[in-house]
Amino acid sequence: MIERRQRAFTIIELLVVMAVIIVLAGLILGTSSYVQKKGARSRAEAEIAAMSAALESYKADNGIYPRNNDTDTLDARQHLDATKPVYQQATLFLYEQLSGSNAQQQATAGMKSYLSFKPQMLGPHDANGNVTTVQFVRDPFGNSYGYSTVQAANPGSTSVGYNPTFDLWSTTGSTTTDQWIKNW
Repeated sequence: MIERRQRAFTIIELLVVMAVIIVLAGLILGTSSYVQKKGARSRAEAEIAAMSAALESYKADNGIYPRNNDTDTLDARQHLDATKPVYQQATLFLYEQLSGSNAQQQATAGMKSYLSFKPQMLGPHDANGNVTTVQFVRDPFGNSYGYSTVQAANPGSTSVGYNPTFDLWSTTGSTTTDQWIKNW
């Protein structure tokens, strides 16, 4: 009689295979997180460039960049936390001036549209991903962009703001300014 021996994986072999799979999955997840952050940074750079161009068009038509009390008090040198209401108030004003719409996204009579904001740029989103009332212009990291005219409100001062015209930035969710995406 010929004896047949059944071949099977040992526990050690199974554990080695599982360890290799876990290591590969970790590498893939780490890489995808990096790619997502890189994509968000690129999108923020493009959105800042688009808003800056719209601001230049606004100035060409109106002779001044959009300003109000909120934009004149928001200072990128002092206000490092994008979750503060002053950020949202300043970008809501920016949205209204550049879109020609009110917070309910309805056209305002006599106002021109300089930029069509994409839905993902507006916040906050409800459970279905919709925005009914705009409260701020949202960066790809989920925070409000910063928009400031503080140096224009304080001519000759070099202790506030970065640009004499306007500052526009994304904090990328960080309070460390060297990680921000900015127009200065």
